[in-house]
Amino acid sequence: MTVTTRPATPADAAAIQRLNRDDLGYDHPLDAVVAALVDALASPRDLVVVAELDGDVVGYVHAEEHRLLYLDLLVNVMGIAVLADAQGRGAGRALMEHVEGWARERGASGLRLVSGEARAGAHAFYERLGFVTTKKQLNYRKPL
Repeated sequence: MTVTTRPATPADAAAIQRLNRDDLGYDHPLDAVVAALVDALASPRDLVVVAELDGDVVGYVHAEEHRLLYLDLLVNVMGIAVLADAQGRGAGRALMEHVEGWARERGASGLRLVSGEARAGAHAFYERLGFVTTKKQLNYRKPL
């Protein structure tokens, strides 16, 4: 079984919603996922790619250009998820390689991502791909 990647389409929203819920713990409503996916797909600064095994979506990644006034262009991995049953079969690596190629095409100086403190398996995966921890920080949010 070979993993393939392709650009996401609005038809992938239900699979992405399930991945968010089952593998990331974010039970966001399907209609909201559809709206966000359509917006991301229309944006030249966003990339959404799915990974397939035997024609079934088993993972996705969302990345965006990350422009700051104090650093060169980076690409920020906003979210990546792979079905638990498909982990260890190359889907996550294929998704991240797709993002890395996209980032290089844009002249980005690197990739960045944040990962929840408890996601030790994900941290090990990122380190195998060459990511290094650069700092620890707090994540603040203010409801509106």
